[in-house]
Amino acid sequence: MRASDDGVTLHHETMGEGEPVLFLHGFPFAGALWHPVAERLADGWRCILPDLRGMGRSPATDAAGMDDHADDLARLLDALGETRPVAVVGMSMGGYVAFALARRHPERVRALALVDTRAEPDTEEGARARLATAERVLREGSRVVADDMVGKLFAASAPEALRSRWHAVMAATPPQGVAAALRGMAARPDSLETLRSLGRPVLVIVGAEDTVTPAESARRMADAVPGARLETVDGAGHMAVVERPDAVADALRRFLKELPPLKS
Repeated sequence: MRASDDGVTLHHETMGEGEPVLFLHGFPFAGALWHPVAERLADGWRCILPDLRGMGRSPATDAAGMDDHADDLARLLDALGETRPVAVVGMSMGGYVAFALARRHPERVRALALVDTRAEPDTEEGARARLATAERVLREGSRVVADDMVGKLFAASAPEALRSRWHAVMAATPPQGVAAALRGMAARPDSLETLRSLGRPVLVIVGAEDTVTPAESARRMADAVPGARLETVDGAGHMAVVERPDAVADALRRFLKELPPLKS
């Protein structure tokens, strides 16, 4: 794919064939977060799993705002020859990026599925905390974020092996990428109006035990869009995509099958 002006070329994977679905991972993970779900959908859809800049195997830059991610994704779709509008599935930070893609490149977006995310921006206090954490990560490494987040991400019943696996992934994410993502999330706008004006089908999925982006946030997003569907995943926290991949994939399958046909 063509690199961005600051030299970013996204690592990505594709699975399956059919109508395109773009999966956007959360912070600070990579496209592999979506493997358990995409593997279940690759029998009927073309699943595109990028590593967002600074995450996984995509290079880090000092700038990683939500608009930067959105433009990276538009270039990726061009490079893949994907001219059809895509169903965008965004988890946590991936949801924030999905909103930016819908604002900057609305012609690319066929539908939105928002998984364990929220439309509201950070409070001033929350934004300051992210910026302070970004500076600490640059001094001390990404384990700072991994240690802080791992206890908040999962349902109480999640096995220790699952927690350990994703703690290791977070800790291994390059500090420059983690810090840039934190700054980008701190600066993101309110996206409720984006939802209200989108004019596309919307699915909202939330883990019943998600304390990071809880059910109240999911309900506000669903309420902003006439006809939006809200699905709650029992036995899952913020990481429903790896805690309960069958339930998430089933909800997505139902949603994708009901989308209006693509125009030829």
